[in-house]
Amino acid sequence: MIPLLFLYFIATLKVFKKTTPNGKVTIYIGKRDFIDHLDSVDPIDGVVVVENDYLQGRKVFGMVSTTYRYGRDEDEVMGVKFSKEMVLACNQIVPPIKEITELSPIQKKLVKKFGNSNAFPFVFNFPPNSPSSVTLQPGDDDSGKPLGVEYNIRTYVSDREDDRGNQRSSVVLAIKKLQYAPSTRGQRLPSSLISKGFTFSHGKISLEVTLDREIYYHGEKVVATLIISNSSRKSVKNIKVYVVQHTEITMVNAQFSKFVASLETREGCPVTPGAAFTKQFYLVPLASSNKDRRGIALDGHLKDDDVNLASSTLISEGKGPSDQTGIVISYSVRVKLNCGTLGGELVTDVPFKLMHPNPTSEDWTAPPKQPQKGVLKKTKSSDRMKYQKSFGDDDEDNIVFEDFARLRLADE
Repeated sequence: MIPLLFLYFIATLKVFKKTTPNGKVTIYIGKRDFIDHLDSVDPIDGVVVVENDYLQGRKVFGMVSTTYRYGRDEDEVMGVKFSKEMVLACNQIVPPIKEITELSPIQKKLVKKFGNSNAFPFVFNFPPNSPSSVTLQPGDDDSGKPLGVEYNIRTYVSDREDDRGNQRSSVVLAIKKLQYAPSTRGQRLPSSLISKGFTFSHGKISLEVTLDREIYYHGEKVVATLIISNSSRKSVKNIKVYVVQHTEITMVNAQFSKFVASLETREGCPVTPGAAFTKQFYLVPLASSNKDRRGIALDGHLKDDDVNLASSTLISEGKGPSDQTGIVISYSVRVKLNCGTLGGELVTDVPFKLMHPNPTSEDWTAPPKQPQKGVLKKTKSSDRMKYQKSFGDDDEDNIVFEDFARLRLADE
């Protein structure tokens, strides 16, 4: 029984679809997440299927757009809008102006299934330096659409490209543009060494913080090793460890930070004068642990089962943070030592990256116990990629269609 189930899993291919309200035009795409590899971005490829004798001389156009919301709707006054919508690409799909010579395996199967007279393939490309999808989680009192960067594919029936048609003959699909971690995580261990002296008191308190790796995958434990050496006359009262998410909104040059995981302990405390203390601390930053917290950055927001904290923003070689657009995300482990009322705090940050695993990476395996749904989803996506290469010419009957519906927030 098990071999049969395994064969069924690898021999089926999920395709997402969405149909216009009048039921005459359907768009199919093989995935919702498109990966930015820094030197290239996955193309947006799919197929539009039109019912016979529906167009009557009209045309079907496709458009990819992005919306960048950097302010709340209720704060817009005097005609000032805190959002920008940009059309990244717009082409005529039906009838095709230029034939696509090289079809992807999914497009070949869909065209074979629905026929050349009804199925029309299309390909769109993201422009260089386009930002990744990020959604800032709204608070309970926030109304309107959440802040962030989102992408949409829109198809519509019209006589002209600039006439967007009516809602009954158009369909909009929300997609995400993401980044994967490098295929190798490297051997560097991020660390920070800091010390604090005190007025009218000899000696210092030294703190060294070392992480066990530079890049973590969503759902993994962040391991921080603390070494405290006290050669002062003060004592360390307690220890606080945080995972901090740093968010920069480039449009308005705004920056803020949020704790996404934290712990406080008095273990080993007080660290008295002349004493030393060494301890490993474990934190797991998860989106599920930060629900309903306003301002937490997420990797887009399409469905509940694929929501992760926003991944760290990777920067292309030769470019700096100032060259980035959209919303830039970074992470760090922050450690605070409480040195008493007069001693103040000793604080240090150690930066790291939190990302999705690359399917080609050899050092990543799915967590054995209660894996994150988002992480499991990426595993299935990698299996689908392998399937496309190995089973691209199989019978088209093994396609599984899933309706493409965007998550609606509870207050909508």
